[in-house]
This record gives sequence, structure tokens and C-alpha cells, in this order.
Amino acid sequence: MAENGPKTRYFYDRIADAHNVALRMNGYRASVARYLRSIAPDIGPESLVLDAGSGTGIITMGLYAAGYDPARTVTLDLSRRSLKIGLEQFGSEANTRKARISAVQGNVLQIPFADSTFDLVLSCGVLEYVPLDEGLSEFARVMRKGAKLVLIPVKPSIMGSVLEFLYKFKTHPLSSVRREAGKHFRIAGEHEFSLTEVMGWSKIVFLLEKE
Repeated sequence: MAENGPKTRYFYDRIADAHNVALRMNGYRASVARYLRSIAPDIGPESLVLDAGSGTGIITMGLYAAGYDPARTVTLDLSRRSLKIGLEQFGSEANTRKARISAVQGNVLQIPFADSTFDLVLSCGVLEYVPLDEGLSEFARVMRKGAKLVLIPVKPSIMGSVLEFLYKFKTHPLSSVRREAGKHFRIAGEHEFSLTEVMGWSKIVFLLEKE
């Protein structure tokens, strides 16, 4: 989930282990899995998936926990330590196909893949580190026509403000997310996690489709 240059990379390399423990304990994977099952994206054995700003791979594990088994999943993050932890975890998770997951160190503003590569992009808590329009534009570039983007931004809230302080990012107003997303995608849906889910305290989901 780390972006925006060397300082952010170093920050997430430093906190990766503790951050991963927190994410594993707070139920994010289960919340993502339930949501992905509910929208039933068209992901089959030939599909390519990108987890953009993957951190330690919690969202990717949610994808596999939901029962999807794409041909290849790419986890992309600035933090080498976070990617390493992710790969270690993928090997120990019963539902996660480590052999089909590639970890790539890179910046979401310069995704190292060709135009129209991916059938599904997942992104949680990374566009808060970059200009919103630039990030969404780059996601759209690497997505095929009809591909879905599951965008999970930090929503403005008390918890969002706490996370801003702890993780050194800036939350985008939801009105800005809708406006900028509409330049590149059809907004197919919005989802509020239940407040009984820890993810609901700080995150919201936008389901976007590249036309």
C-alpha cells in the first residue's frame, strides 16, 4: 500500500512486519472476500489481476479466499519488504496459489505493464499517496475494455484522520473520487462496509468499469 517515492518506500519497509500483523488481525481479508463474492467479477482461468499498492498482500489473499483462481496475479508495491512478506504468506495460505502470483516492485504512477493488460485491478489505500487523477489514469491505461477496478479508498472519518496521521497520507474527498473516476470509468457501484467490520471504520469501495 506504499507509494509516492523513496520516503514512503522506506517508511513501509520499516513498518511492514507490524503493519502486516495489524492487517491480519483486523479482518480486512474476510471483508474483501465477502465483497468480491457479492459482485462476482468475471475472473476465470485466463484472467490477469493486478493488486496495485499491494502492501503485504492482504487484498490478494481476499481475492483467493473469495474463490477466484486467475491465471496470474501481480502484486505491485514500492516496499520490497512488504512484497517479501506477502510472498511468504502466499506460500502458507491454503487457498492462495503462490505459483501464480508475481511480486513486482514499482510505482502505481508508472505501472511496468503494457496498455490493456489486466482484467481486474484491486487497489486499497494507495491513491491517497498520489494525485488522484494521475493514479486513476494509469490504472485505466493497463486495464482491458470492460475490466473492473475495485477501488478501496480511505473515507473521510475520525478513523481516516487517525490513519492520515499514522501513515502520512492525505484522504481524497469522496466527491473528488467520484468526479475523477468518472473521467476514466463507468461507476458501477459503491459499497459501504458494515460498521461491525473494522474495514467499515475507514474504507469504502467503488466498483469501476473501463468502457
